Amino acid sequence: MQMVTKIISLKEKVNSYLFEEIEPYQLSFYRIGFGLLVMFSLIRFSSNGWIESLYINPSYHFSYFGFSWVKPIGVYTYLIFLICFAAALFVTIGYKYRLSIIILFLSFTYIELMDKTTYLNHYYLVSCISFLMIFLPCSNFFSIDSCNLQKNIPRWTVTSLKVMIIIVYVYAGLAKINTDWLIEAQPLKMWLKSKYHIPLIGETFLQNNYVHYLFSWGGMLYDTFIAFFLLNKRTRFFAFIMVIIFHVMTRVLFPPIGIFPYVMIFSCIIFFDNSVHKKIINKISDLFQFNISHNFKSYFIKKHRFHNLGIYIVGIFLFFQILFPLRSKLYPGELLWTEQGYRFSWRVMLIEKTGYTTFKVVDQKNGNFERIINSDYLTNFQEKQMSFQPDMIHEFAQFLGDNYKEKGYSNIAVFAESYVTLNGRPSKQFIDPNFNLYKEKNSLKHKKWIIPLNYDIKKLL
Repeated sequence: MQMVTKIISLKEKVNSYLFEEIEPYQLSFYRIGFGLLVMFSLIRFSSNGWIESLYINPSYHFSYFGFSWVKPIGVYTYLIFLICFAAALFVTIGYKYRLSIIILFLSFTYIELMDKTTYLNHYYLVSCISFLMIFLPCSNFFSIDSCNLQKNIPRWTVTSLKVMIIIVYVYAGLAKINTDWLIEAQPLKMWLKSKYHIPLIGETFLQNNYVHYLFSWGGMLYDTFIAFFLLNKRTRFFAFIMVIIFHVMTRVLFPPIGIFPYVMIFSCIIFFDNSVHKKIINKISDLFQFNISHNFKSYFIKKHRFHNLGIYIVGIFLFFQILFPLRSKLYPGELLWTEQGYRFSWRVMLIEKTGYTTFKVVDQKNGNFERIINSDYLTNFQEKQMSFQPDMIHEFAQFLGDNYKEKGYSNIAVFAESYVTLNGRPSKQFIDPNFNLYKEKNSLKHKKWIIPLNYDIKKLL
């Protein structure tokens, strides 16, 4: 009986915390900053010519399992980016917010799914956050939608964004607890040594062995614990300074990481109290000479139609984000080698792989065969990414088999000759050269045709 009483008491405390009404400054500022970041990302993508080079020019596109129907639509691909940009703009100003954030989520995610070779963690993070924001009342204040009615928000809406950021950081940190990262300082050692062109530090500081270990251990400790320092009010300001230093340094040393540092720096502001966000919004309103009212009505006066459904969907989604990165444990073999369960798991900057993969298409009826010139079908970027990622190697083999079947070949077999190097190790044969990849249908099952790595990389995750 006493145990039941304690459980009931705990449940009441949790409900009291989650549904406590708070002022909407945090969500309102997050909406503005998030929308601006997405707009900046899309402008950057377009100005660099990547829409054309990555989506329009290639004749073939690698797809995610279950999403082979998501493809670029020729020159109309620009329209998808334009729709996404308009949705991000409307989210920023809070116009038709619910519809705008849904369109933003769908269009941005469609862009992300068009070609697997462009996968980056920060694209996935933007999709995750935009999905969460569908169920959050981010336009309750400082938006076009809230001109007539400004309302408080329940605390769980802010907490959900904090939990998402915590998941990203903690998994990124725990994944770095492995012998390659901590004992060998790889792949940071290779990357930092290649930065000799950076003024002042490139030819001296970054070439030192102790620096490689300092960055490796520091990166692991930072990712694992920074979110907990942000949660603590006493350490929050210091932790945020560390966030800025860490991500600015990451951006300088590793430019291909894109807008990920900006997204993380901005997202960490959500950990600050409402008073900080209020000051920022007041500064913005003064700058643009907006007159805003700070009189908020209760969130629950008019029952929010997404309220009951929203908290359950958000809870399920966050629980999924905790479980999904662990799916790699279901596969045998070395994760960093096979990459089965590697994507969408917040494993950041753990591997440096390069490969060389060629294909042979055989007509088993008469023994005729052709060796494939990959560049006849793929761009340089696609070929580079495909050469060391087994699911892409298999997908391309399937494409080649179908292509030659249309040419009149029968009883087709497709074989791959593949050599890959991982984190500075000697190049090693990657794919069983005697396995017919065309007969193996695409699935989530373990890829038995990957030749195991002989090295034992001990890891926590």
